[in-house]
Amino acid sequence: MTATTAPDPVAGFPAELKPARTDVRTALRTFFFILWRDVFVTGRELGPFLAQVLVEPFFILFVFGKVLGELGYTSGGFQDVLLPGVVALNSFLVSLQNTALPLVIDFSWTKEIEDRLLAPIPTSLVAVEKLVFGTLRGIIASLVMIPVGFLLLDDVSWPMDRFPSTLAVLLLGALAGSTVGLTIGTLAPPRHISVIFAVTLTPLMFTGCTQFPWHGLADIRWFQILCALNPLTYVSEGIRALLLPPGGPGSIPLWVDLPALGGAILLFGLIGIKGFHRRAQD
Repeated sequence: MTATTAPDPVAGFPAELKPARTDVRTALRTFFFILWRDVFVTGRELGPFLAQVLVEPFFILFVFGKVLGELGYTSGGFQDVLLPGVVALNSFLVSLQNTALPLVIDFSWTKEIEDRLLAPIPTSLVAVEKLVFGTLRGIIASLVMIPVGFLLLDDVSWPMDRFPSTLAVLLLGALAGSTVGLTIGTLAPPRHISVIFAVTLTPLMFTGCTQFPWHGLADIRWFQILCALNPLTYVSEGIRALLLPPGGPGSIPLWVDLPALGGAILLFGLIGIKGFHRRAQD
């Protein structure tokens, strides 16, 4: 009598009938390998990346916060309003741009996205990886602006006991920007992407309450309503709600900011992932 060994409970099944646990483990490993590759490339290009994301907010802080202040056109309290807005602007717009533009390039010219779609990972997770990577870039860009603001501006403060809370708001803001970028990157025709960026980024920047408090627009009601439709407004106002001292300019409370950002993430995330599936099938 010859000895027999127990059959492999996984190898004997066709691929589609294997336990889902193995597929989930493979998908998650693949997801993190792809994300790590993108993070590694960013680390090698950290200098150009920081130069790209710091020039515009640096000059906003310098001109509006420093130059106009020394000329007497703004009061000292304006700097406390401006710095949270510019940090929020970086978290949102950098995430948007670093999600939308690579998608347009990958889908239209380089076709690099095809390699990722052939990996053992669901299509939706490929889209989520793009969101996570864009969010990480936005967080880095926003955090770098905090010490830059302290170097440029004289009368600003950022209480360290509020740092975890502000980081959470920045994370939501960066994720919201990434979902908007995913929507733009998958729905915009590649040949028109420069035009679409031109007509979307500037309005997003100037209706996001980055340079003024939302409650200060009470006398310009139509513009206040327009700003309320911009997810960036709730990032700027959420950070101000945490940082501005009592008695300062009023801010939209966090119990409004957080659900508004959550709704924007859900709405644009679903639209963007659906658009990603459509582009992946083309």
